[in-house]
Amino acid sequence: MATPDFIRDLRVFAGHQLLWLPGVTAVVFDDEGRVLLGRRSDNGRWSLIGGIPEPGEQPAACAVREVEEETAVRCVVERLVLVQALKPVTYDNGDVCQFMDITFRCRAVGGEARVNDDESLEVGWFAVDALPDIKEFGQTRVKQAMSDAPTWFEPTGSF
Repeated sequence: MATPDFIRDLRVFAGHQLLWLPGVTAVVFDDEGRVLLGRRSDNGRWSLIGGIPEPGEQPAACAVREVEEETAVRCVVERLVLVQALKPVTYDNGDVCQFMDITFRCRAVGGEARVNDDESLEVGWFAVDALPDIKEFGQTRVKQAMSDAPTWFEPTGSF
């Protein structure tokens, strides 16, 4: 995943300390009910499409932009699927980030799935019962996006 310029600018002052950042994940379905995945160039794993909103960018707009930038597929956001604070991640260079993931269910409306930038090695459509090996992160989001359940969030434990 390419680091946005605004984060590089922050790192000049913040060093490697933890940055709390928004993150967006798109679960994109086509008319056949298949899911769009990309095989990431940084780790070689298949995953859902996602990224970091630019300052002032709405999360849903970010999802649409990231999908088109990475896969050349145009999509529309249908609904909010999940909101979850993820565990901190330490990158090889020592930078630490923690993301608030906002996952959207999206529907493809045009374009041909292809590698459209340097963040992916491959992109493709997969039947939900024949997904390649993806992490639990992606499996959970696909399952939630397929259901009619309300938006998922971590319960507070107090009512």
